[in-house]
Amino acid sequence: MEELLVENHAAVRVLTMNRPAKHNALNTGLTAALVDALSAAAADDSVHAIVLAGTGKSFCAGADTSEFATLSGSGNGNGDHNENANGEERAAAHGADAANRRADLTASLHAAFPRTAKPIVSAVQGNALGGGAGLALACDLMVVADDLRLGYPELKHGIVAAIVMANLVRQVGQKTAFGLVSTGRLLDGRTAVDLGLAHECVPPDKLRERAVGLAEQLAGWSPQAMQATKRLFYRVANLPFDEALAVGRDANVMMRGYGKKAAQ
Repeated sequence: MEELLVENHAAVRVLTMNRPAKHNALNTGLTAALVDALSAAAADDSVHAIVLAGTGKSFCAGADTSEFATLSGSGNGNGDHNENANGEERAAAHGADAANRRADLTASLHAAFPRTAKPIVSAVQGNALGGGAGLALACDLMVVADDLRLGYPELKHGIVAAIVMANLVRQVGQKTAFGLVSTGRLLDGRTAVDLGLAHECVPPDKLRERAVGLAEQLAGWSPQAMQATKRLFYRVANLPFDEALAVGRDANVMMRGYGKKAAQ
């Protein structure tokens, strides 16, 4: 079974995580497939917007914990003391390398969302936990079902909401972000809208239709203007006001080259 389904709806590309038995938990294969699929969509001129969704009852339950054992440095060598020690050292080195590669892959996935100039809409139902919550929020707009359970339960499992924290703090502010990662609070769809995380909340059976419809609206704008808008948005978001204003001024001049309608 393919872990990631790719289909086109006119100018909208829909990427659907397809591990329903695992609540679409992110293993290495699915994470790599998402990185590749976002890169392919960015390079395809026929694609003007992207939807990220998940099959089954959940959007994404976070990292696939069944892979954690392969990222540890534990060894099970047999034989004399020196052989055991050498085996444990090799296992520790292998585990460290694997953990670094996996962290790099996850960071690459989250970095791909703002770097992809085309707008990305997430369609989020059921569980969106830990890395799954981070994935949902990494999209430019989020449409949620009212059965949403979005949160960061990492501390309950003795781990840290690490890579996802950078995006969370930028989106909801320090106090709300710390409250989410430190308490494990779960947000339903309506609360996600109230906090400004979600664009809108709909019944589960309307979720994909609404997310694709929103993406079709975004895909209907001038591709140059839409992509320039997204690039500018993420650039000014992290700049002091005066610098952001100067960047906006330069973009205004540039966009006039696309015609009067695009500049307005």
